Amino acid sequence: MAGIPEPEDEVRSTDVVIIGAGAAGLMCALTAAARGRRVVVIESSNKPGKKILMSGGGRCNFTNMWAEPANYASHNPNFCKSALARYTPWDFIGMVTEHGVGYHEKKLGQLFCDDRSKAILEMLLGECRKHGVELHVKTGVHRIERTDDGYDLRTDIGQVVTESLVIATGGLSIPTLGSTGFGYDVARQFGHEVWETRAGLVPFIITDQLKPLCEELSGTSVDSVARCGGESFRENLLFTHRGLSGPSILQISSFWNLGDVVEIDLLPDRDALEWLEDRRATRPDAELRTVLAEVFTKRMAGLLADRWFTNRPMKQHAPPELRAIADRLSAWRVVPAGTEGYRTAEVTLGGVDTREVSSKTMESLRSPGLYFVGEVLDVTGHLGGFNFQWAWASGHAAAQVV
Repeated sequence: MAGIPEPEDEVRSTDVVIIGAGAAGLMCALTAAARGRRVVVIESSNKPGKKILMSGGGRCNFTNMWAEPANYASHNPNFCKSALARYTPWDFIGMVTEHGVGYHEKKLGQLFCDDRSKAILEMLLGECRKHGVELHVKTGVHRIERTDDGYDLRTDIGQVVTESLVIATGGLSIPTLGSTGFGYDVARQFGHEVWETRAGLVPFIITDQLKPLCEELSGTSVDSVARCGGESFRENLLFTHRGLSGPSILQISSFWNLGDVVEIDLLPDRDALEWLEDRRATRPDAELRTVLAEVFTKRMAGLLADRWFTNRPMKQHAPPELRAIADRLSAWRVVPAGTEGYRTAEVTLGGVDTREVSSKTMESLRSPGLYFVGEVLDVTGHLGGFNFQWAWASGHAAAQVV
């Protein structure tokens, strides 16, 4: 086949080949090698752990203390339970502590490095070196064949044969980090179904009459509750030049489909109508923009008062007007034109159908000796360290048996 390197004279033989040197792949590698297995990791990009390095604004939100199955979306919601129960956030925290990596809770159980994300990657790579893992970067895999004893791979480092093959290639999010969807191709090759994929934890694009407001408020953040698809999340919303972002929007994007309405409560701590009625009674001469500035930035309050409502003294707003203002502030209905897609998505929704994978070992039920770990599977966590915890847990589960 054109483009496939000719096999070297000497065939490289090993116990385990892991394709992908991200979070799940490195966890699987170091854990399997600690069991005495000979492990080769193959990474197509020029360095391992790129997503680790850029995560959490460069400080790596490496887990969430409260991770549980309810924090994950999948067509097979029970699948993640076994792995998450057998490798908990506290297990990973133990490794972090043992290596002297400082960390802190930012909020809502989200744990970040005190210093840079590099500390987590160096910890993983250090464990890999300690146990003799062989890591090859800038290495492509061109063909995979099933054999009687395992798998035969043709790669940029020649022919590699292995008993166990682990696919840890991630999804399609942030293609500049090297994501290609290769893992889905391997899954299909060996008879697996792959759920349709789409961008998750991703900003919304706004193109209708709301866009000018988003542009003028770009950079403004506000506490909110976003609702869609029967789910709701309370975190900050961020206005951008392209639309809406921020944690509450990223969270709800994973439950949004094109054409869906996203409902946003901009006053989550208040009964909007009661608050406005109180201000009408206690501050009758104050303009609406002045009252709104109690909870929003002065600029946002002014724009909302002028664009959405009529900016008059509170005493001039009749009860029906107050009710309409309250409804808009507490149940703002937005129909996004789309999302920013894989370019900025933190995760990929969908992936390898977990009904055809062992929940205990991550082994394929269709092709013995083939394993899938991490984001390539149809398991997607909420924002806040949950996806890294899935990477650690699924990688650890496969490493017990490969």
